[in-house]
Amino acid sequence: MTALLDVHELGKRFGGVEAVAGLTFTVGEGEIVGLIGPNGAGKSTAFDLINGVRLPDRGRVVLRGEDITGMDPRSVVRRGLARTHQIVQPLATMSVLENCMVGACFGRADLSLRAAETIARETADLVGLADRLGEPASQLTIAGKKRLELARALCAQPSLLLLDEVLAGLEAHGKRAFTRLLLTLHERYRIAILIIEHDIEAIMNLCPRVAVLDFGKLIADGAPADVFRDPAVIASYTGVATHA
Repeated sequence: MTALLDVHELGKRFGGVEAVAGLTFTVGEGEIVGLIGPNGAGKSTAFDLINGVRLPDRGRVVLRGEDITGMDPRSVVRRGLARTHQIVQPLATMSVLENCMVGACFGRADLSLRAAETIARETADLVGLADRLGEPASQLTIAGKKRLELARALCAQPSLLLLDEVLAGLEAHGKRAFTRLLLTLHERYRIAILIIEHDIEAIMNLCPRVAVLDFGKLIADGAPADVFRDPAVIASYTGVATHA
């Protein structure tokens, strides 16, 4: 599989804590990869380094053969990498439609407002927000805001989508519905997805491949069934060493 994203020896230290320690992995074209690990394992920091929110101390991030290490987030989005956040960040005073149009206007293509609106309406419909277009984003429920943030990211027309705990805070039914939505969108757009998620059932249903971080280091990478049997992974979550 052709590598879309290539992360090589990525590192970030905060004082005496090495949050990301020599992280190396790839995401292929159209691949869905789960990035998991205990709280504090460095997952969100890794996302911040990949999409330019933070500068790495070392290492490289390469997207479709171009070194994007240290580029600002706007430049990264222009190159085809969009992201959602663990804590939803809608533009609260703007409408649902306007939020989606922002994603389209600052995405991969240099779109006119008319073209951005067309993409925004189509995408809002796909995520189930077609009947809320004129409402302020602040009036949406948590589930609605998560769908809006997903729609805004999709409107940027990315080749790679980083999803940071998009299922967090949802009830079981909402998680299942959102998982089905992600699979539908993946099938429609053939977009690559790198997803941070703590819900193991969702990871099993979504991701043919899972990478595991612990203390900023990659300790496992493979099929979910194999990864969740790995003694190192079990120990990272339970604190108890197991023997093969």
